[in-house]
Amino acid sequence: MALKKILIHPDPRLKKVATPVTSVNDELRRLADDMLETMYDAPGIGLAAPQVAVMDRMLVMDCAKEDDATPEPMVLINPEVVWTSDARNVYEEGCLSIPEQYAEVERPAEVEVSWMDLDGKTRRERFDGLWATCVQHEIDHLDGKLFIDYLRPLKRQMITRKMQKLKREMARG
Repeated sequence: MALKKILIHPDPRLKKVATPVTSVNDELRRLADDMLETMYDAPGIGLAAPQVAVMDRMLVMDCAKEDDATPEPMVLINPEVVWTSDARNVYEEGCLSIPEQYAEVERPAEVEVSWMDLDGKTRRERFDGLWATCVQHEIDHLDGKLFIDYLRPLKRQMITRKMQKLKREMARG
């Protein structure tokens, strides 16, 4: 397993729509392992393949956050929201590609998602709470959308300027 470099906004690859995965192979399984390791190391609760410069429709997540919680890593290939609740939730979201920036985002409180697992089997599950927010946030990444796209233009521009500054500082070392 290897840690992957996480792209920082603004990066044009974060705004591209990811390509559907056509087959599950050992290379994809290795990528899933690397993404989980990268996500846990960051630390985060979700990571989409485009965030590590791989333009495939795959995401990893684990919202079991309590210190004594057993990890519940999930790998979703070609995930698709097939149902959303009318009820809404607001969570303060952050993003590994937009470090240290948080904002409240409103999304459906519950979603049902269909995806392919690492064995190539179709799975379907209903998510609520933080899991629902996380899976929607990560699927947005696969569609070239960031959580800041839900914000008012002024707030979005302010965060983007902070990220441009951060990237300049990182480039200087």
